[in-house]
Amino acid sequence: MDLREKKTLKNIRNAFLELRAKKPLERITIKELAGLAEISKATFYLHYKDIYDLSETLQNELIQNILHSITHPACLVTNIDGFIEELFYAFYAQQSLIDILFSGSQASVLPICIEEKLSDYIHQLIPETAQDAKFNIRLTYQIQGGYYAYQKYYRDYGIEMVIDVISRLSDSVL
Repeated sequence: MDLREKKTLKNIRNAFLELRAKKPLERITIKELAGLAEISKATFYLHYKDIYDLSETLQNELIQNILHSITHPACLVTNIDGFIEELFYAFYAQQSLIDILFSGSQASVLPICIEEKLSDYIHQLIPETAQDAKFNIRLTYQIQGGYYAYQKYYRDYGIEMVIDVISRLSDSVL
């Protein structure tokens, strides 16, 4: 990728994030985005199918960043407290982008995707967990339930308290 293309992609992404911070995904137009990014609509379409493709691309990149910041995903099975701490600090480190990319109609996308990717990883690592109903129910509860509790309370009570409570709940599950 040449320097011009990198700059164009950066401009598109920055313009999208600026617009997305102000309005719902469904209300952003390609014309508006192209104008802010100082590109033509045709240039946008060289890189993305539509505004949803761009949004999904940025969401997937953010999800990968969150998952890559977890040093030992297998701790989900062996050290749930350590895993929860790493996961929620990863959310915390990316919170400004989470607030932009996963707001409004996109609010439920992040915990679902994180759960799916972690579940796939654990099932590959420990195949017998794929058919373990208790394990899979607990996984959904810990990731999705924990995420929503984190989102609702970390600003009011601090991330440490939220992590502590979610860890204690996770220890008592099953």
